[in-house]
Amino acid sequence: MKIIKPSYEILAPPGMDEFPSGTEILEFIERAGRTCYKSEDRITPGSAEKFARMLVHERKHHSVIEHVSMSVRFVIDRGVSHELVRHRLCAFSQESTRYCNYAKDKFGEEITVIEPCFWGGVENSSRRRTWRDACQAAEDAYFWQLNSGATSQEARSVLPNSLKTEIVVTANLREWRHILTLRAGKAAHPQMREVMVPLLADLKTRIPVVFDNILEGLEKGSKDAKR
Repeated sequence: MKIIKPSYEILAPPGMDEFPSGTEILEFIERAGRTCYKSEDRITPGSAEKFARMLVHERKHHSVIEHVSMSVRFVIDRGVSHELVRHRLCAFSQESTRYCNYAKDKFGEEITVIEPCFWGGVENSSRRRTWRDACQAAEDAYFWQLNSGATSQEARSVLPNSLKTEIVVTANLREWRHILTLRAGKAAHPQMREVMVPLLADLKTRIPVVFDNILEGLEKGSKDAKR
């Protein structure tokens, strides 16, 4: 059994080596948005950021940012993925326990589990040990099922919530704002926040006009809670 940490990766769109720069995205948003006002003649070098900020922050005209989509590959546990797929306005492609047989060489002939972030520390060492033993027992039961003639879709019934899963999520930027507002917030599950908070910080750096006020709101809420 392998134990790993969760992670995410922003994927490049088809035909591109990497995800577009923030400047390119804002310029596209400006071209789309100015159609509403027929003000394309006002496009100048550097005008995109000001225009996008007006749309997103002042007029709350978020439908314009739906013209840009983004795909993210998450490596998370099955429990977290069950929450993620509740977001309706996305496309999902997820590692299937029906068709993936973890006894095969390409999986290292073992299951992989995501270590919960809340089991760390000396005070939780016995809890972590109990979790690890439960995952090991699940792996043993899974392989016993396979060796007794069960198919992978039958044997999966004993696999734990902590099982690693890979899922590609595609959504437009407006939906990503919605997802990150919910899933990076203080009320979100700790393991969800473990990937969503870094993703939000990453997007703030890449496309600050679209995502900076989400992060600022979460930081403000965190500071207020400490007072």
